[in-house]
Amino acid sequence: MDIFLQQLANGLTIGSMFALVALGYTMVYGVMKLINFAHGDMVAASAFIGLTIYTQVMGQSTSFGAVIAIFILAAACTACIGIALERFAYRPLREAPRLSAVVSALGASLVIQNGIMLVWGPQMRIFPPLVPEVYWDIGGVVVSLVQVLILGLSLILMVALYIFVEKTRIGAAIRASAIDQDASRLMGINVNNVIALIFIIGSSLGAVGGLFIALYYRGITFNMGWQYGLYAFIAAILGGIGNIPGAMLGGMMLGLFQAFIAGYVSSTWADAFTFILLILILIVRPTGLLGERVAEKV
Repeated sequence: MDIFLQQLANGLTIGSMFALVALGYTMVYGVMKLINFAHGDMVAASAFIGLTIYTQVMGQSTSFGAVIAIFILAAACTACIGIALERFAYRPLREAPRLSAVVSALGASLVIQNGIMLVWGPQMRIFPPLVPEVYWDIGGVVVSLVQVLILGLSLILMVALYIFVEKTRIGAAIRASAIDQDASRLMGINVNNVIALIFIIGSSLGAVGGLFIALYYRGITFNMGWQYGLYAFIAAILGGIGNIPGAMLGGMMLGLFQAFIAGYVSSTWADAFTFILLILILIVRPTGLLGERVAEKV
């Protein structure tokens, strides 16, 4: 029972990070019907940007204000990368065949990944402990302060995003653009601004997810975005890509699944079982757990 509860705590923590990153995929796909393959590398870039801000700007301070500033500045920098990506890599190809946009996304991914390597080097960097290393033993289950903060803040951000999209005028514009961009333009919605906004939101959430990953695992590498981006992409598919609650559910499910496989089978087999789960979901319900079958315009 102790193993179950311990892996439950670990799985919820990992799943919340997957969910934050998956939201970036699902928001872009929901409006543009495009898989932003560069999203994972932007997540990796955010970790290195946060490290640089910590060492060069904040003077290695771990005060509450400094930590908040690191997250805000890293999210802002990553959002700028997302805006540039949309403007120069995706917008010129918006009317082109989808394959062209996919190739552009893969090219942008390689550019960002190699840019990280050129700026910060190929060696693994150790991310600093920005929060106190506090642990609680609750009935044999060890929970750290980092885990509590990651899970709590992730849930707050996910709920805030859901309320923003469902209850605000800007959220209504996002939902309208996701349904029909041409009709949205006729209704006076600036679709270009909506698309830029989803890249800002998705990149910022991915940046927070990247910093959480760095805080939790501590070791960061220039190519880690491919691994965590792939996990988040699988989470988005599990929940139903293009569906915001689906990305949240898919991330949590994938985190729990990987934690229980690591606890009861072996961490070596976690990736293999993850892809088996993905195949089963695609066979049983191709649109994901919360996805809906919609008619595609031709």
